[in-house]
Amino acid sequence: MREKRKVIILLVLFLLSVLALIVCPFIGMSDISIKTLFAPGADTIGSFIYWNIRLPRVLLAFMVGVILSLCGMVFQALFRNPLTTPFTLGISSGAAFGAIAFIVFGSEVAFLGLTKTYSSAFAGALFAISLVYMFTRMRSGFSTLAMLLAGVAINFFFSSLILLFQYLADVTKVFQTHRWLMGSLATFGFNKVIGVLPFFILGSVFIIASRNELNLMLLGEDLAISRGLNTTRFKMMMFGICSLMVGVSVSLCGVIGFVGIIAPHICRLLVGSDHRYLTKASFLFGGFFMVVCDAVARKIIPPSELPIGVITALLGGPFFLWLLITRKRIEDL
Repeated sequence: MREKRKVIILLVLFLLSVLALIVCPFIGMSDISIKTLFAPGADTIGSFIYWNIRLPRVLLAFMVGVILSLCGMVFQALFRNPLTTPFTLGISSGAAFGAIAFIVFGSEVAFLGLTKTYSSAFAGALFAISLVYMFTRMRSGFSTLAMLLAGVAINFFFSSLILLFQYLADVTKVFQTHRWLMGSLATFGFNKVIGVLPFFILGSVFIIASRNELNLMLLGEDLAISRGLNTTRFKMMMFGICSLMVGVSVSLCGVIGFVGIIAPHICRLLVGSDHRYLTKASFLFGGFFMVVCDAVARKIIPPSELPIGVITALLGGPFFLWLLITRKRIEDL
């Protein structure tokens, strides 16, 4: 019966995700109809906005939500720490450092045809990933504790550099850096969607396929080793894949916090900690949650829009406090 209930919850999440992908692009577009969108030779303003702004934005929101949710779930399993997020290992601060270095100093970097700010951010994320890997490998094996400590140290280091750059910048550039750090899903055309798509597909497939290994890691490395899992290689693979996924999403959309905590924990409340169901639930709920948050950000103070990072933080803080108060023990998180 419990297994049947979990399947029903997954089906409901799937339907909600599909509904959000269909409905959310039309929110705020009262003068457009489906017939207009698909009519031969349709060239209306509404059709242009839908195909070039709204649809790419919703698809980008869904993919970024999935990436942050799945990677948060993976890191929480690897570290067996409910507070671990996709940004714990310094990836977000590295990407932010790269983007802000370009905004302040005008670095001439280009990558994969994307704008120079996104290219610099991705280069910063790769640099942070490399530093965490290097410092972790300096210890014997590939210890999760060493990785966590290296990530926290690098996170603080890049955050300090960001503050230094903001202090040295003029008022206009300080405003630009603050807006970038708040996160944004604004896009024109499908360039950002195409940039995220390969990482989204390959990473999601690998994580969902590794559900049994994640269950073993959740029980402890000693037990996982006794069951034949090469924990060092598995951690390295998961670290590399999740880091690249998060690095790409942060590079293109800025820092969007709390999704990596909110989505996996809500999914655990719904389907439990078994990764056979949790991976799929995190995939569906993460995408759905981000699409809905983006719709709220666009409509809450029209015609302006709130940065998506503000919305997720406003929801994430109270949710985590509620979770902390309602759990009988801290370990139950």
